Amino acid sequence: MRKVRFCLRGRVWQGQSAAVTGRAEMVATDSPAAFDAAVARAATTLREDGLVVLPTETVYGLAGNACSSEAVEQIFAVKGRPTGNPVIAHVDGLAMARECVAAWPEAAARLARAFWPGPLTLVLLRSEVIADEVTAGGKTVGVRWPSHPLMRAVISACGFPLAAPSANRSGQLSPTCAEHAAAQLGEAVEVIVDGGQANVGIESTVVDVTGPKAQVLRPGMISAEVLAAALPGVAVVAAGATEGVLRSPGMLERHYAPTARLLVRRWRDEEDLEAQVAVFRAAAAYTFVMAHTNIPPGTRWGGVSVIPRDAEAYARALYAELHRCDAEGAELIVVEAVPEGDEWAGVADRLARAGA
Repeated sequence: MRKVRFCLRGRVWQGQSAAVTGRAEMVATDSPAAFDAAVARAATTLREDGLVVLPTETVYGLAGNACSSEAVEQIFAVKGRPTGNPVIAHVDGLAMARECVAAWPEAAARLARAFWPGPLTLVLLRSEVIADEVTAGGKTVGVRWPSHPLMRAVISACGFPLAAPSANRSGQLSPTCAEHAAAQLGEAVEVIVDGGQANVGIESTVVDVTGPKAQVLRPGMISAEVLAAALPGVAVVAAGATEGVLRSPGMLERHYAPTARLLVRRWRDEEDLEAQVAVFRAAAAYTFVMAHTNIPPGTRWGGVSVIPRDAEAYARALYAELHRCDAEGAELIVVEAVPEGDEWAGVADRLARAGA
């Protein structure tokens, strides 16, 4: 009999199977002395235009000097990232953020007061401080002040902003722990700093505040409704179809995808689920199910994961569960469609792109 796994409050029960590989040095942060040593080690590498995998509160990032074309070019090369897909500049403090941009409108000031440090990226007109490669040739740059203490300490020690897209191969699942990053990039980077499990779990909300309206370019766990409350008198709208130069990462049709094929479905019961899956001709032993409400028995499928019907807990668990399914040999992952509602928009976006 196969076991049903439960993910409670976003924490995964039973061990994750991704393993550290390659030559990367895994640096611990589990004591004050280790934390300080990790900051020093990372900052030294970054000052030399090297790359370091660092934890943020959203996901783990592949960090390099955002002011150095050489460093940012390495990020794109290691990830296999299309050069037209911009990356975010991470800062520690408002002063550094304002150095990265050419203008600081009132909407940016309000959102920064309300949500920074935290999982919100503001898209603003760029300054010349930022390397061209960060913006994919565009006139704007995404700037974020993360809340993770390790990331903040490293940026502060460096004295410059860090470009830090997710520490994965382009288009694949973002890592939410050091082991996920090592499994994908362990042979391509020198240092991975282990700062524990990411406590948001999906990438930041991205909002363009260069115009009269605040445009949500990428939904996340700070919802449009919450953003609107911080911007009285300013319309908060979803971005339309992507044309021309991308203003934000996460706008490509397919992204955040596991190796296995992913389907998002609703079902009444296990019989209905079986009927929907049958057309894909995937063996039951290699079909994994992720559910929050209509939970099938764990006897027929390769695995069944139960994720809380709570948007924040679901986001914390999502990528870890998808990584586990890949590691255990899934060929098909069937995810129960999440509830509707503004608080679920970020999770729904990630599932839609993963299954595109």
